[in-house]
Amino acid sequence: MKLAFVFRSTPFASASTREGLDALLAATAFCDEQDIAVFFLDDGVFSLLTQQHSAQILQKDVVSMFKLLDLYEIDQRYICADSLARSNMSESDCIITCQQMQRTDLLTLLGKAERVLTF
Repeated sequence: MKLAFVFRSTPFASASTREGLDALLAATAFCDEQDIAVFFLDDGVFSLLTQQHSAQILQKDVVSMFKLLDLYEIDQRYICADSLARSNMSESDCIITCQQMQRTDLLTLLGKAERVLTF
């Protein structure tokens, strides 16, 4: 994998999640989809939580935009099982499917990326 996009913050605390998703989608124009991986850990797991009502806090619905990963055929999607458990979330709470991994395994895989972009 050449590019790894890591989402570690909540989706509405700042613009970083939205900017990260924009960068991820733009990268598909320059890289093969198989060279791109997406990682969700720590508070980044909240970026995938369904049933969020962003309009109530006057924010753009960035969570639903993660469905575009299917359209762009980005299949290397990983979520930290430890972070899910700490957030009282399960895979069924997520808007897209991701491969669950233990934190140590996820970080090992992340270490194999040529470039890591964190949001």
